[in-house]
Amino acid sequence: MTGLSARERAPTAKDSCYRSERERNDPELEALVREIIGRVADKWTMLILETLEEHGRLRFNRLADLIGDVSQKMLTKTLRQMEADGLLVRTVYPQVPPRVEYELTALGESLGEAFCSVWLWAERNRKTILKSRQAFRDRNG
Repeated sequence: MTGLSARERAPTAKDSCYRSERERNDPELEALVREIIGRVADKWTMLILETLEEHGRLRFNRLADLIGDVSQKMLTKTLRQMEADGLLVRTVYPQVPPRVEYELTALGESLGEAFCSVWLWAERNRKTILKSRQAFRDRNG
């Protein structure tokens, strides 16, 4: 803690998220941001983004295998929500048996890029986080 107020400290990444005072007080934008965070900050969305980014277009079962430990119901639900949000496209090929593939859109790729910064942050701060967790366990049993 530096003891500096928000006005006294140097601008942070969060500060630069807002382009103007008007946007900071835009309830529609705030509602959208909260909704998007709620949807994409879940475990399955993050893993689907990562898997499709790494492997490209995938069929449902292959995607499930690569993610691991996800139920068919949860994977279907998450894929549908991501499709509705424009993060991926679902392509159905008219053949027997039906073949369905999933692929990130440019919007989905850009969200993956945004979450890449979380990985970088975690990598930079891993030792500090682990040390803090251990100290917490030591204090609280």
